[in-house]
Amino acid sequence: MKTLITSICLLFFVATAFAQEEQMVEAKVVNAATGLAMPSVHVLNLNQVKGVITNKEGDFEIPAVVNDTLYFSFLGFKSIKVRVTNDLLKFKGTKIELTELAYALEEVVIFPYQLTGYLDIDARNVPINRSQRYRIPGLSRGYEAGSNNPGAISKVLGAVFNPANFLYNVFGKKPKQMRKLRQMKEDDEIRNLLASKFDRETLAELLQVERVDIDEILRNCNYSDNFIKTANDLQILDAISGCYEEYKILNRVN
Repeated sequence: MKTLITSICLLFFVATAFAQEEQMVEAKVVNAATGLAMPSVHVLNLNQVKGVITNKEGDFEIPAVVNDTLYFSFLGFKSIKVRVTNDLLKFKGTKIELTELAYALEEVVIFPYQLTGYLDIDARNVPINRSQRYRIPGLSRGYEAGSNNPGAISKVLGAVFNPANFLYNVFGKKPKQMRKLRQMKEDDEIRNLLASKFDRETLAELLQVERVDIDEILRNCNYSDNFIKTANDLQILDAISGCYEEYKILNRVN
């Protein structure tokens, strides 16, 4: 009887392992309105943290297992998520449709600079980021503060006295998501995508956090509001990654 139960359990685990064996999703991305193929669409496997782009015919292939989530992103089109099913893995050439976004243009007011024609004078009128970086002895990276970031200096000083607690409040509650940072930084397709985006949408999907969480993480890591508003998604990724690596070092020490 015991041998029979053992055999059944073994078969169950083998079947489960077989079902979860990584395969390739092969599909095509098309414009929902025209049916035309869409090249250069970014396709990300949010679970495996891998990315590819579609070719000239809109075709792509990406490794996945059942229940993985694929994220499709293209400028001017609504981003979508598709759950990987057995059918998606089995039937090649499935069409994934993206819908074009409708933008309502708002009134734009332009405030021109009074240029004099002299470079040295005009250059002084260009707005610059006056936030300053502070370095704490014993920590590998600096902290940003300045006129656009009220209270940041006090945060920096607080981090001197208790940097471990300071960073634990940021990353301790989301260890699984934050561990994806290293994988994201090593994938060239993901890095290329993030370098061209400023909306935090893809970054939030990859980390499985809300947009407000990303802003809060950066503020707790003492980055200025100006940096948070103007940096592209790749710069944000590198900033969060640097702060997380510091957290891991301090966590091991303590």
